[in-house]
Amino acid sequence: MSTPQTRERSTRIPKRSVAALTVLSASMLAITACTPGASTAEEADSEYGFATVEQKSDAPITVWVDASRQPAADAFVAANPDVPVNIETYDGGADGSGSFQTKVQAFDQAGSGWPDVVFSTQNNDAAWASQGSDPFAAPLNKGYFEQSFLDGFTEGALAPLTVDDTVYGLRNDLAPTVTWYDQSLMDEFGYSVPTTWEEYQELGEKVAAEHPGYIVGGVGDAFAEEIYFWGAKAPVNTVVDANTFSSDTSDPYAKNMAAIIDDLLDAGVLAQESVFSPEFVQKYTGKVLMLPGPVWYSGALFSNPDSLNAKPGTIAAGLPLAWEGEEPAAGNVGGGTWFISQHSANLDAAKKFLEFVTSDERYQVDLAPGLPAHKAAADKWLAKQAEGGFFTGDFTENVSAASAQIWDGWGYPRFSQEAVWAKTVTPKLAAGESLVDLLPEWQKAIENEAQVNGYTIK
Repeated sequence: MSTPQTRERSTRIPKRSVAALTVLSASMLAITACTPGASTAEEADSEYGFATVEQKSDAPITVWVDASRQPAADAFVAANPDVPVNIETYDGGADGSGSFQTKVQAFDQAGSGWPDVVFSTQNNDAAWASQGSDPFAAPLNKGYFEQSFLDGFTEGALAPLTVDDTVYGLRNDLAPTVTWYDQSLMDEFGYSVPTTWEEYQELGEKVAAEHPGYIVGGVGDAFAEEIYFWGAKAPVNTVVDANTFSSDTSDPYAKNMAAIIDDLLDAGVLAQESVFSPEFVQKYTGKVLMLPGPVWYSGALFSNPDSLNAKPGTIAAGLPLAWEGEEPAAGNVGGGTWFISQHSANLDAAKKFLEFVTSDERYQVDLAPGLPAHKAAADKWLAKQAEGGFFTGDFTENVSAASAQIWDGWGYPRFSQEAVWAKTVTPKLAAGESLVDLLPEWQKAIENEAQVNGYTIK
C-alpha cells in the first residue's frame, strides 16, 4: 500500500466549517488478505478445481442481473437460443445493500435455490463469496476457464476478485473516475478546464458567482466518496492485512477534500440529488459544466436519452484531477462483477454465458455503457466511441490513461464503504452539516463496520 501523505495543503477553509492499473495490482494484495481461512473448494479433485454437483447439459441456468445488465442477458439469449436461461432481476447489491450475500446465506441454510450466475455491482463480494466450507463462488482459474481467456482481461482487472491466487469472478467493466466536462459551456463561459483539485475549487467558486444554477460536481450518490476521497488519495478505506483495517479521516488529503466539498456545497455548485434521480435530470440537464465521475457516466448519463441526453460533440472526459504538484489519481466506482455458483448443475452453460457477457462485442461493444474489462472488447469499445463522434476532446487517450491511474490505497474489505457513507454522511450533508465536522463520525462508523466484519482496527 502507498504510505499516506502527512503534509498539510493550502486548500482554503470552507465558509460553513467551524474548524496504474497499479491500483489493481495493489488491490490484489488487499483482497488476498480480506478474509482468514481460504476455501478448500479449490483443493477438490476435479477438472475444475472444485467439487461439482451432478451436471446436466440440458439444465436451465438461472441468471441474476440488475436492470442495467438486462441487455447483456437478453443479448446472450438472442445469440444462444439453444441454451435454456431463466433471467431474474434484483438490485445488484447497489449502494452496498448486501442483498446478494443475504440471499445466498438464505439458500445456504435451505440447502438449495442458488442461482447459477450472478452479477454484482460490488467488487468486494469476492471477499465473502469465496470463503467457508461450502463457498458460493466457483474458482475460475483452476481448470474451469482457459488461462488464455483470463489473460485477455486488462492487466489487473481481475485483481479485486483474486484471493490467494485464485480468481473467483470476472469483471464486467472498468470504472476509473475521469473529469467529465461540457466543452461547449467551457467555451461559452470562457473557462479553462481545471487539472488540479485547487483549480477545481477556484472554478466552482467562479461558476457560483458568474453562472448560478450550473454545477461542477455532485455528492448525492452513495459512491460519492469513491469519486472524491479515493481520487484525493485519502486513506480512509485501507485493508492492512487479513484481519486488520485502517481508516484515517484526519489525514490532510481527507481534510482538504472535505474542505473543498464544503466550500462548493456552500457555493451551490455541487448537486445533492442522485445522478439517477428524475430531480437531477430535470434540474441540471444542460447545466452540468463539470461532473467528476466514473467512465460509465458516458452511456448511463451523457448519451442516455432518458438522462442528460447531451448534444453530440459537447461532452469530454478529462484526466483525473491531481493535487497541485502531484500526478493525477483516479478513484474507482463499481465496474461490476460476474460470479458463477459452485452449485450450478450446468457449468458449461454458465461458462458460456460469462464468456459472452464479458467479451462478446454483441454486448460489450454494441450495447455496454462503460469501458469493458476484457482488453479486446475495450479496444473496440473505445474505437466505437471515437468513430461515433459523440464525445469531444481526447476521449480515448484520457479514458485509457485513467484506467492506469487508480490510486492503490483504497482496499476491498468485507463490507461496503458505500453503505457506510450513505447512512452516516449523505443525510447530514443534505441537512446542511459540514463534511469537515463529520469526518470523525464517518471514521468511527467505518471502524465499527470493520469490527463487525471481523477486522482489528489499526
